[in-house]
Order: sequence, then structure tokens, then C-alpha cells
Amino acid sequence: MNINQLMKQAQVMQKKMKELQEEIAKKEFEGKSGGGLILVTMSGNGEMQKISIDPSLLKPEDREILEDLIIAAYNDAKAKADQESKSSMTGAFGNFGGLPGMNLPF
Repeated sequence: MNINQLMKQAQVMQKKMKELQEEIAKKEFEGKSGGGLILVTMSGNGEMQKISIDPSLLKPEDREILEDLIIAAYNDAKAKADQESKSSMTGAFGNFGGLPGMNLPF
């Protein structure tokens, strides 16, 4: 196999990986805890979209503020984790992602 064939295969795999990532990112996933007292909805790329806290767990007038603060804290932590992951990938693979035609997701 020559280098051109290898590059073409890598580009095909890259395109498929990007399509799968985009497809998953469009989906929503719901997690529950406490027998449904806490519900979290997040996108396929891990961004929290919504949280619902059963009123029996807190003062009703504090519910929306608490939900918003939890979402913001989660998304802040996720952004930091994503940045660390990206830095680790770049460190592990060096400039490999910067090679012509190799637009890897890191």
C-alpha cells in the first residue's frame, strides 16, 4: 500500500468519524437519580441541556436558580475536561493532526 492510498483511507475514516460525532451530538440523553427526583438532559457531545430537581428536595423559590447554577457548573467542568483532553491528545500525537489532509478532532 502506498502513502496516497493510506492518506485516502485516513480521510475516509476521518469523514466517517466526523459524521458519527455530528449524529451523536444531535441526540439527547436523560439521566435519573434518586428514583427520578433528579433528572438531567444532555446532548450527545456532553453539554448539559436541562436539569430538573423535584420540589420536595428544596425550597420552591430557589429551584430555578439552583438548576441554572448546576448546569453552569457542569458545563464549566466539562469545558475544562475537554480542553485537558485536547491538550493531552495534541501532546500524545504531536503535530500528526497538522499534517495535510489529516484534520483530526484535536
